[in-house]
Amino acid sequence: MSLIIAYVGKKGCVMASDKRRIAYFGNNREALEEELYNGSITNDEELKKRAKELDVPIKVTDDADKLRVVGNSIRGEVSTKGTHETKRKRIYGTTNGYQIVELIGSETKSRRAGEKGIILFGNDFAKKQAEILIKRRWKASQSLKYMGDIFESILSDISQKTPTIGKTFDVLIKNPSFNSSEAQKHLNITIDADIKVLTKYRQQLTEDMIQKTREIELANKIIDNGSIGEVVSIDGKMIEVKLNNKTQAFNFNWKPLAGPNQNVIMFSETSDVKIGDKVIIKNEVLCLKKNSSPLSCNIILCSL
Repeated sequence: MSLIIAYVGKKGCVMASDKRRIAYFGNNREALEEELYNGSITNDEELKKRAKELDVPIKVTDDADKLRVVGNSIRGEVSTKGTHETKRKRIYGTTNGYQIVELIGSETKSRRAGEKGIILFGNDFAKKQAEILIKRRWKASQSLKYMGDIFESILSDISQKTPTIGKTFDVLIKNPSFNSSEAQKHLNITIDADIKVLTKYRQQLTEDMIQKTREIELANKIIDNGSIGEVVSIDGKMIEVKLNNKTQAFNFNWKPLAGPNQNVIMFSETSDVKIGDKVIIKNEVLCLKKNSSPLSCNIILCSL
């Protein structure tokens, strides 16, 4: 988990975050996470070494965008991917108001609001370090730009003590003219719309996964050897083939074109084709059974 530092108050909203993401694989991930999040592992080299000792493959990247401007607010998000669902914790901040939203998938589990404060998202070790440094460096009279600079320097200092924080950072500032009532009204509208976008995205992702699974299943059914059907019509080099009761045809986008006992168009380079000739695929080559004369078509032939 990364670290997000947010200030919300009458001046506006400032958020700062690192860009690190760590993916874990294997059975001992919880043991590695415990050491990582309690501060026992202090740098990237120790993380790689300990992960190897525990036989936990990891992938570390520093390109995650955890902050985003949404309407007249800033959204910060940390997430944890589980076996079946992704848990998200978000803060939406603007002038004189913020809301913290927790989601499982795209379903809202909790939502609470506030007017001002400094909010920290992250693991316990990183948050404790941030709290110490904020107390030392914070001055209420600072400008939003200076607050952002302070937050970035705090992130940089903590990144020297734990590999959960990366070495690159984002800082966003938003300062519309809202009183506390206007801020919450804006946040309500913004958050509701943002969650709807997430819901649609997840729905599309689910549909894409279903489609991809279907394509894989169909690809495994592509016929490379076997009977296809028989010739029922001839028009020069173009022939019409009636598929047998175990064959179906698709286009190259996996859209159904013909089912069992329906007709498809094929082409022959020879004139030695008769009605009733059997069509087969032999060693991945579409041809006539009687003489292996090749045929061509712009379709994919699969078994049921």
